[in-house]
Parts: sequence; C-alpha cells; structure tokens
Amino acid sequence: MPERDLFLGIDVGTTAIKGGLFDFQGWAVAHARQPYPTARPAPGIVEQDPHDWVIGATAVMDELLTGGRAERVAAAGLCSQVNTDVFVNAAGEPIAPAISWQDNRATAQAAELDGGISLAEKNEWWGAPMPMGASHVLARMLWMAQERPDLYAGARHVLTPKDYCLKALAGVTVADPMSNFFVVGRNLAYIDPLIARVAGAAERFPPLKFFTDIVGEIALGSTGIRAPVVVGTMDAWSGVFGAGVWESGRGVYISGTSEILALAGARVGAPGIVTFPDAAGLTVHAGPTQAGGDALRWWGEAVGCDIAGVIAVAEAADRNGRPLLFLPHLEGERAPLWDAALRGAFIGLDGHAKAPDFALAVMEGVALSARMLLSSLEAAAGGAAPRLFHGGGGAHSDLWAQIRADCLGRPLDRVAYLDVGCLGAAIMAAVGVGAHRSLAEAVRSMTRVDRTFEPDMRMKPRYDALYDTYVRATQLLKPVGLIGR
Repeated sequence: MPERDLFLGIDVGTTAIKGGLFDFQGWAVAHARQPYPTARPAPGIVEQDPHDWVIGATAVMDELLTGGRAERVAAAGLCSQVNTDVFVNAAGEPIAPAISWQDNRATAQAAELDGGISLAEKNEWWGAPMPMGASHVLARMLWMAQERPDLYAGARHVLTPKDYCLKALAGVTVADPMSNFFVVGRNLAYIDPLIARVAGAAERFPPLKFFTDIVGEIALGSTGIRAPVVVGTMDAWSGVFGAGVWESGRGVYISGTSEILALAGARVGAPGIVTFPDAAGLTVHAGPTQAGGDALRWWGEAVGCDIAGVIAVAEAADRNGRPLLFLPHLEGERAPLWDAALRGAFIGLDGHAKAPDFALAVMEGVALSARMLLSSLEAAAGGAAPRLFHGGGGAHSDLWAQIRADCLGRPLDRVAYLDVGCLGAAIMAAVGVGAHRSLAEAVRSMTRVDRTFEPDMRMKPRYDALYDTYVRATQLLKPVGLIGR
C-alpha cells in the first residue's frame, strides 16, 4: 500500500469549487478548479444550485487524484463561502435553491429581528455591536417562514455549502462554530435566546464540532476510495490558516468575489466587525466586503470582456493622473457598514475619461473599501497591522496587489499558494489526523511568502485624497440608496 502522505483541501467558493493536494510541508502537488453558475432572477435575489457544489467537488477530486494519488490521501478538509444557506429535507436534499450571501431578500426580516436585540445583548453574545443584515441565517429563516411556509415546514436543516457537501459526500450532518458565527456565542455554543426569536429555528441547526475534529470518511470523487474528513470551517478562517496567520498581530487580505480581511489581536471589538470566539489560541476579527472581484466581473460584462481583460485595460491607465472615484456598492455593502441599500457610483467624470481610467477606478474602489474595513479591524483588534499576508484569486494581478499596498499604506506579503482556503482546509485535515500537533505548528510548516509588495509612498497623497472622498461620498449618497424602490 502506498504511504498516506497527502492532504486534500476543497474550497466551495462563490463562483467555483477549488481543490488542492498538498504534502506534509504544504507544497502543492496538484490544483484544480471547477466553475459553476449563479442565478440572479430578480433584483436582490441571488441563488445557487447546491447540486453544483457536489458535482464540482467530485470533478475537482477526480482531476486531482489521478495516478494513484487517491490511495495516498491521509485526510481531507473542506471550507466554503458562508452566509449562503441551503434548506434541506430529512434526506439532506435541497428543497429550494441556496440563498447566496449576496442575496438581499431578507432585508426587512433582518431589520425586524435587529430591532429587537439590545446593545447589551449584542455585546454579551458577540463582544461587539454587530448589526443583523440581510445575509443573517435567522433573517432567511424568518423570510422562508413568512413567504414560503410550506418549504419552511419541510426543512429539516439549514446548512452552509461546506456542511451540505459533508452531508452529500460523507453522510454526516454537522457544523462548526465559526461558519455559524452569527448564531454562536463566545462560548462556541448556539445562542439559545437569539435563536428562539424565530419559531422552529433551533431544531434546524446541526450539532457543532471543532474544525479539526474527524467526523467520518469522505468519498474521494469517483475513485471508490474514502479518506478521513474533518469538520472544516468558513472560508475566512480557513484562509487565515492558509495564508500564514498563527499568532496575534498577524493579518490577512484575501481577495476573491468579495474582499475578506482578518486580523488576530486583542479582544476590543468595533462596530461592523465580526469578533469571533477565541479558537486555536487566536482572537480573530474579520469582515467581508460585498464586492471585490465581483466588481471587476460586473464592469467586464458591461464592456464585453472578462476580469483579466479589465485588468489588462487598467494597465494602460495613468496612476499619477487625475483619478475617478468608484464606489463598489453594487449590491450594498457588508463590513463595516452592513447596509444593503447602498449603491455604487462613478464620481469625477469629465470628457477626458477613457476605458483605462474606468478600469483603474474599479480596482481602486475595491481597494478603498478594504481600507475602510481595515481601519475598523484595527480598532477592533486594539492595534495596527504592520503588514498583511495577501492571497486569493484577486492577488494574481501584480497591479492590483500594488494598488492595494499603496492604498492601505503597508506591505502586502503575497503567499506562494494563492487559494489559501484550500491550503487552510488541508492544514486542518493534517492536524485532524495528527500529522501536525497543532494548528500553529501546521501553519508555520505549511505556508510561505512568495513576494512582498511595498507601498509606494509617492502614491500616498492620491490615496489619502481618494479615501477621504470615498468616505464622504458614501455618507452623502446613502439617502439615495435604491432609486424608485
């Protein structure tokens, strides 16, 4: 029998399933990616077919595990997008399309629930005055109970994409505390007084286990071979590990469909920032924006090219010229504003604006949203992040990485393996079977930096001025919101 010396990590992302196969030191043996569609049938409605997640995960594993590699897999781990919810029946089959984190249908229900939660309760439960937004699972449950009571009555569980895949591929119904952070308290247990505010919610949440716990065996694609699988966690926490964060004072900037920033530090807390329960020796503060690569996708579709095309056009822009300002609030904004009614804008247009200026503005606008988020993150963690690890699909672009470093005013250490969620999932798997003694040990051993982007201080006046206008414009345009609705 071959030695079981490889670790599999699967990331159920917003636009694609990504998978990586790694050795004990974190070196990638193989990588695969399987895209899948997202449906936007009406304004504010964003859905996915959960079957696509399983089909994609199986296809990714089949591509990774050729040449006898399946027999070498010691353990597997999964992570996924969160605030995407799928209602399933007792057999684990979806009874409706999955509601994406980008979906705003439950805005009214979120406001109704949020209005009944006191500031004291929020601080007690989460350690910070977190608002309840349209992507909150309880808001979705309340929406389903009110708008589709027949479907809600038939729902046995409400699962994240990662947990749905665990059910489909390993036959277990389980969740982890971090993927359910909005209904889990600082003691890593469900917040019963909160959950009780939506009838029938309590019995629809799966049992909780820690993300390195082995919970069964997963089918390794179509190979007929199975391997131990850990519970896994959400993409942000998996990315924290996969990027190299193992001690307080370190942070990460993950660029994907949205931008996710996270910082390990003290437990101070700040409005609009998710302060997770302590785990793996870390207090992690994090926040997702609403649009990162998704803003480039939108602009590319508007002008007839893909994301790579947008970046190529932006390369021709003059970064020392008079800038355009882009507000990337195409479907509202999440952290730190949590306002589903915000909308985007281009500001500062004149007759000289050309295609490269628009493309550059979109990239800079995304970086400005991250700067706003980082400011709140540092307040929550009680100190500045001197530098950040940088990963995710959006980190492929040298131009965008440099824009971000210049805009944030600090070095970005781009990691060697950019799909940090996949590597983080494999790290959790390695710890789960005892290949590494702790997450800290595994992270130190299995992650590394490829290139550092130092901020160009000559760009500081540009981005200070842009950021000041970004903040003021966001505040001034807030009352406009959804025109005519």
